Amino acid sequence: MHIFKNADYNFLRWRWHAVGLSWAVIIAGLVVMYTKGIPRSIEFAGGTSTVIQFEKPVTIEQVRSALDKSFKESVIQSFGNTSQNQVLIRVPQSGAETGDALSQTKNAITTSLQQANLGKFDVVRTQIVSPTVGRELTTKGTWATVLSLAGILLYIAFRYQMSFGVGAVVATIHDLLVTLAFLAFFRYELSLNVIAAILTVTGYSTNDTIVIFDRVRENLRGMRRDGLNHVINVSINQTLGRTVLTAGLTLLSVIALFLFGGEVLRGFAFTMIVGVITGTYSSVFVAAAIVTFWRGSGPTKAAAHAPATALPAGGQQQPSRAAQQPTRPVQQPTRKQKPQRKAKAS
Repeated sequence: MHIFKNADYNFLRWRWHAVGLSWAVIIAGLVVMYTKGIPRSIEFAGGTSTVIQFEKPVTIEQVRSALDKSFKESVIQSFGNTSQNQVLIRVPQSGAETGDALSQTKNAITTSLQQANLGKFDVVRTQIVSPTVGRELTTKGTWATVLSLAGILLYIAFRYQMSFGVGAVVATIHDLLVTLAFLAFFRYELSLNVIAAILTVTGYSTNDTIVIFDRVRENLRGMRRDGLNHVINVSINQTLGRTVLTAGLTLLSVIALFLFGGEVLRGFAFTMIVGVITGTYSSVFVAAAIVTFWRGSGPTKAAAHAPATALPAGGQQQPSRAAQQPTRPVQQPTRKQKPQRKAKAS
């Protein structure tokens, strides 16, 4: 399916604008993360998560007013189907980390709800995570991200070239920082679902970048006279239809998940939406720009890894080919003498 016929867009023309926009978003995100931080779920901050099912419908404001006296920083959300009258209550843990102290939080929640006279209710599920487990999850998540980036760099450097590997890794780090910035802007919690979405975005962006780089490598072998900027622009235009189809269908899926997936999957879907957009953006602008910054735009540098022997830097192509032409007439007389000798022998 061809969406763009004979596409000829100069993407690298806007590389400096793209780099400036990326730096603006990343710096703004870092400022927000430094001043306000990123909200962390109980998996990382530690605390108690309880799902309460009421016999009669209750509002979020009623539950919050009932818990404000005992828990000032509680997070209250609707959970599941609205007809089930379920409410998710998240309370951060403070103080001791012993099992008794953590279980007391659950009892305090149920006591506060009983005193508010909100009707009969049942505790459907309770999840308790200590801050120590949260710190361990944070460390493992960080190491998983760092090792995955190192693996991406080694693979692409071995399969393609070091400049391509650096471009892919820088684009992936760009996606992570932009995604974290938007999580900080819109105050979404950093949970295990969000970490899973971030790792998914890492693989998605890397795959999109490799598709473009693979086409660049193929075109470098047949376009050795052209500059690197032109080769990259041609390659991006050739894969533009595939990029738009893949990103568009994925984006429609995660938007549907964001709208109809419920509150539990809202953070995951939001992270995927931001990640798909910034992953496609970085594959086209950031990764390609890093390669051009690394290797320059000259034709000799563009053809440095081509199978044929590259010309020396600063040399002219026409004189070198003229110098090779005298060797061709030397072989032609020998090819014409063979049929004449066979004719005399016969």
